Amino acid sequence: MATYPLPKFHFRVEWGGSKIGFTEVTGLDFQVEPIEYREGSSPEYHKIKMPGMHKFSNITLKRGTFTGDIEFYTWMKTISLTQVERRDITISLLNEAHEPVMTWGIKNAFPIKVQASDFKSDGNEVAVETLELAHEGLKIIE
Repeated sequence: MATYPLPKFHFRVEWGGSKIGFTEVTGLDFQVEPIEYREGSSPEYHKIKMPGMHKFSNITLKRGTFTGDIEFYTWMKTISLTQVERRDITISLLNEAHEPVMTWGIKNAFPIKVQASDFKSDGNEVAVETLELAHEGLKIIE
């Protein structure tokens, strides 16, 4: 039987027991910042590189705008100088039976930007709102 790559259009986002439909999820990546170091008595005349701090990109979620649904704005209003409501988020890529095939866990996410859709009088598109999240960790859950 042939093995094919997974399609990227069938996914689910969950937080706090809620399963929310989104049209787009981006930012599921992290990188390790290298540290350059050279010991003074090293016979090599160059620096060595070793792994340093992990750096996580912000997660961007996009979905259609619905009448009376202001959950993103309500969550954004929980932010004060040193307080914020943080949430763990699960993003799952699903198969044809709607079962998770690959799952990413996002740790301690909080909103840093909420953006309403742009409006055009001659447009024919759905109004899409955007939520950008900062977080403290990304891992693939097995």
